[in-house]
Amino acid sequence: MELVFIRHGQGEHTLNLPESLHTSDPDLTEEGTIQAKSLKKQFPLSKADVIIISPTRRTLQTARIWSEDIKCSKIVSPLVSPRMFTQKSEWQTLPCDEILSKEIIKEDFSGLHIEEERSNEWWYEGINKLPDKKFKVLAKDFLKWCKQFENKRIYIVSHDGTITSYSQLLIGREFTRNDFQKETGVIKVNF
Repeated sequence: MELVFIRHGQGEHTLNLPESLHTSDPDLTEEGTIQAKSLKKQFPLSKADVIIISPTRRTLQTARIWSEDIKCSKIVSPLVSPRMFTQKSEWQTLPCDEILSKEIIKEDFSGLHIEEERSNEWWYEGINKLPDKKFKVLAKDFLKWCKQFENKRIYIVSHDGTITSYSQLLIGREFTRNDFQKETGVIKVNF
């Protein structure tokens, strides 16, 4: 089974680093919108496809633009929300990486399925500061859940640290921040 991890398009929080990381709920930039539109050609979707989306505005916007007019399954899950890489227990979640509430998602992004059965407790904190041992247990459970879509293409629209954390687990080798994907960068992983 193949998972295709896609990093969101360019967000406002990346325009003036490091100060812009303190932007709450950043949108896609104009360039990020163009990048999201380019996914339509790179990965044409069908109604049989599944997109699992992190609950941040920039990932939701990326998925909405890319999947416009396609009635594929679109699932929002905090199990692919922002994740620090590498983990530093003393670090705090940055404002740009705080996840949206289910209520805001329902209001601003109608038509999406909000995954709660396996992830309800993670809607409040997300996985950003989760210690590696706990993340691995949660990630393995998430990947097991993904297997229910075995005969479908599964895309995960997420964040550089999250994608790197999942890739490290799935591929079985150590990664560094140098392995981070650029905006709308892709990693395909078989498991």
